[in-house]
Amino acid sequence: MSLAGFARQLFAILVLPFTMMVVVPLWLTRREPVLWATPEDWWSWVGVLLGGLLLLAGALLCGSSWWQFLRRGKGTPAPWDPPRRLVVQGPYRHSRNPMISGVVFVLAAEALLLRSPRLAAWALLFLLGNLIYIRFVEEPGLESRFEEEYRRYRRHVPRWLPRLRPWIPREGESE
Repeated sequence: MSLAGFARQLFAILVLPFTMMVVVPLWLTRREPVLWATPEDWWSWVGVLLGGLLLLAGALLCGSSWWQFLRRGKGTPAPWDPPRRLVVQGPYRHSRNPMISGVVFVLAAEALLLRSPRLAAWALLFLLGNLIYIRFVEEPGLESRFEEEYRRYRRHVPRWLPRLRPWIPREGESE
């Protein structure tokens, strides 16, 4: 990867997921006491365990999604530097939005691990904003850029709830 390509990726990472998963949560919790204490009851332990699992799943989804954009899409997930090719590999074979799902998982994990109602509200607000943005802005843009290739992909792969078995395009379909 060239230095310019690395700079594009780094800029997109810093502006999008880093801001959503780190900067905004830090800003939201700047005056809120954060509970780092060891959980004392059963429900607290469940929250910590669930938070840890969501953090791991979210990080894996974000990382593998980003890798697919870099490797196959020849671009970034950023709206100002979109991929040149439709990405339908890796986690995108199961769901059309694994990157956003990963970010939502990380935000929910932060809320659970830090026991923060503000971070839970941020996770819900982020999810709601993306439900609207993806449906009414991103998907029409993908359809206009990739046309029938995207329409075929959309018919086979759900927007949010993942397919259990990955979609594998048949010969001649997008890959």
